[in-house]
Amino acid sequence: KAVKNVFIPITVGGGIRSLDNAYKIFKCGADKIAVNTAIVKKKSLLSELVKEFGSQSIVISIEAKKISKNKWEVFTECGREKTGKDVMEWAKETVDLGAGEILVTSVDQEGTRKGFDINLVKNLSDLLSIPVIASGGMGNIDHLSDLIDQTNIDAVCMADILHYKKSTIPKIKSEMVQKGFSVRKYYD
Repeated sequence: KAVKNVFIPITVGGGIRSLDNAYKIFKCGADKIAVNTAIVKKKSLLSELVKEFGSQSIVISIEAKKISKNKWEVFTECGREKTGKDVMEWAKETVDLGAGEILVTSVDQEGTRKGFDINLVKNLSDLLSIPVIASGGMGNIDHLSDLIDQTNIDAVCMADILHYKKSTIPKIKSEMVQKGFSVRKYYD
């Protein structure tokens, strides 16, 4: 239903556990899928998805929890289950298997409105040759500008700040322009 009224690329994630699940999502109009738990549990699924749909349509979602300085562990099941996998090593492995993008969510920062885990994002975006999307922690415009200034991030995922009406897309874009960033015009 969403793709009938929204004319932007749509990425769908959550519960995609098989090639059949992916077919259904793409058939409904998604441009990309985001997968985490299923790939951690069955790495070969990533190769199957890439072979069938292409790297450009496969986003690996990584839920990262800090375990020590410059070290994060991959979590699954919405940030509830430990995997023992190192985020940086796992990200490189998924890129080698054909992932097209990485969506990294800081479990520690998500929902806090205290800012992104800049160190996590910087390490990951410096390491990888594919686009990295940062998620978790945006509470105000300074968090976004700090992230862009201090990392090589390709995109940002915002949820809380928009869902709870702390800001709006036009306001965020306007504030970023005021801070000197080049931003596409937003049309209502």
